Amino acid sequence: MKREEQAVMYNQGRNNCCQSVLLAYADRLKLSEEELRSLGAAFGAGMGGMEGNCGALCGAQMVLGMLKYHGKPIGADARAIHKEFVEKTGSAICKELKGIGTGKILCSCDDCVRYAVEVLEEKLEQES
Repeated sequence: MKREEQAVMYNQGRNNCCQSVLLAYADRLKLSEEELRSLGAAFGAGMGGMEGNCGALCGAQMVLGMLKYHGKPIGADARAIHKEFVEKTGSAICKELKGIGTGKILCSCDDCVRYAVEVLEEKLEQES
């Protein structure tokens, strides 16, 4: 199963968007599933009631840091992931993605999770 679909499967379970992205990388990260769930617990629903950044995007950035940071800056990679995510979804803010206040849903949670993993995978493959 592709990692993107694995993340969506986690999201359809009892995990928030951030946890779902983190759990899709459990095989590459040196943390247990429970530790990954704990790490991502506060990043669901847009970091504080849908007002903040998408949890799936936060999860992708966390994975980027855990897999790629070795004492050298990774800001350019983080910016690239953010930019590509916004190009695919229309925003990085949960409230905007879900159409709160506008009634126009830009991207479902499942698709946010899918796209977050997709752009992260592209960035990680470039480095291999």
